[in-house]
Amino acid sequence: MEFLVLIKAAILGIVEGLTEFLPISSTGHLIVASSLLHFTGDKVSTFEIAIQTGAMFAVIWQYRVKLASTVVGIFREPLAQRFAFNVGVAFMPAVVLGLALGGLIKSHLFHPLPVALAFVIGGLIILWVERRHHRNFGERDLQGARVSRVESVDQMSPVDALKIGIAQCAALIPGTSRSGATIIGGMLFGLSRKAATEFSFYLAIPTLIGAGIYSMWKQRDSFVAADAPTFVVGLVFAFASALLCIRWLIRYLSTHDFSVFAWYRIAFGCVILLTAYFGWVDWAR
Repeated sequence: MEFLVLIKAAILGIVEGLTEFLPISSTGHLIVASSLLHFTGDKVSTFEIAIQTGAMFAVIWQYRVKLASTVVGIFREPLAQRFAFNVGVAFMPAVVLGLALGGLIKSHLFHPLPVALAFVIGGLIILWVERRHHRNFGERDLQGARVSRVESVDQMSPVDALKIGIAQCAALIPGTSRSGATIIGGMLFGLSRKAATEFSFYLAIPTLIGAGIYSMWKQRDSFVAADAPTFVVGLVFAFASALLCIRWLIRYLSTHDFSVFAWYRIAFGCVILLTAYFGWVDWAR
């Protein structure tokens, strides 16, 4: 039985790592995967949030040079100070709204069917934003031409960061996608696709590590030492799969947009809704 639990933890770790930084909702996929694996309950819900920390370590490793230079220069370099301040500004709206509404959202929306609806609606929004972007800029941005108001994260203002932070709040609804909300929101606010994606990576560090620590602290009385291997396995597999996903996504975005992820969201959401409607799958959680 313990081995089976570890296998399920590894699967969920892989799901988390592969979906955290794509605009397809890691939380939504974890909810659906847990339901299919019959791996549910309050402790599992906390596990799903906690293993996001493994994905964050992948971001830290991938961007270790940028992050190290920021830490070293935080007290004397204006660029490092502005970058750190922007991440902090973008982080705060989700903290405030998450503390205010997190319990209500978790009790009512952390189920496969609401997630499926969010998949479909989010996919339609991505298609609309990409069509708008292409209409305004054509394919020039994919060829490296300067077409956006903000081409790199170092050019962002605190107002840009605040707007993206507000957009991230949409991801409190499971199935919306934190990365999707921040990337697509950033593009709407004038960031290039590359800048919006990179800032989404950086913003994920305090957001998801904070969520993981907070969730673990709230549920601390329900855990025992025997749970440690399950969490370690989930974290390790989340780290490895997330690192592969980040490196692939950086290459992919040099020549592609997010439309394929939008169509995936719509198709996946429709599959869940149809199987629930016809009773082919019991999506109880």
